[in-house]
Amino acid sequence: MYEFDYHRPGSVDAAAKLVGQADAKILAGGHTLIPTMKQRLAAPKHLVDLHGVRELQGIHLKDGNLVIGAMTTHAHVADSALVKAHLPGLAALAGGIGDPHVRHLGTIGGSIANNDPAADYPSAVLALNATITTNKRAIKADDFFKGMFETALTEGEIITHISFPTGVKSGYAKFPNPASRYALVGVFVAQHGADARVAVTGAGENGVFRATALEAALKGNFTAAALAGKTVSADGLNSDIHADADYRAHLIGVMAKRAVAAAH
Repeated sequence: MYEFDYHRPGSVDAAAKLVGQADAKILAGGHTLIPTMKQRLAAPKHLVDLHGVRELQGIHLKDGNLVIGAMTTHAHVADSALVKAHLPGLAALAGGIGDPHVRHLGTIGGSIANNDPAADYPSAVLALNATITTNKRAIKADDFFKGMFETALTEGEIITHISFPTGVKSGYAKFPNPASRYALVGVFVAQHGADARVAVTGAGENGVFRATALEAALKGNFTAAALAGKTVSADGLNSDIHADADYRAHLIGVMAKRAVAAAH
């Protein structure tokens, strides 16, 4: 690593001032940033550690929404009685991220801000139509994810919490890479009244996306049977050493059916 100044602020306001400095990076879980720094692919002059900001942690209900602080760990989300009661699909997703080490250090806000194309949380945020709140504004999920490793966040903007609507039936299924446990293909489905939202991670060239054809099939008939015979185009999907685009397209259909079954 190169030399840098380490900061551990105690509030969002203090963190925002530090992040506003030239060449500063936020440290949440650190699973992407620290390895990148070790490889000398990134060399921020200031590292702003958010672990001391208590207001960014915790899970509670407010106005019919499940509100999760940005610095809440995957393990906390997975084990939370509130999450299990109101959004069990989200709890199951969190419990399948990485390994125990990753789950006890990684955070939901860090994952969403990084927007890795194979990360799990972006599919849940998009399918559940969540709202991402920062120290400056509230952003709807459909407007937040802009492409691979790209989001609507601007310089100095810090995610404070994510609000998920409750009363939604949801489920998640993924085909994990056996080494990294990132999703080769992950599908999160959510029933919103008569409508449905289906979000796919791990497959798209531009990161997480909504599978509108599958949403149409599930509208008014939120069952795995409704997806029988439905296919997803391989256009715009990744091909790499792990799976080609056609195989990923096939997996999207398979994982979607499993996700709907899990939701029930």
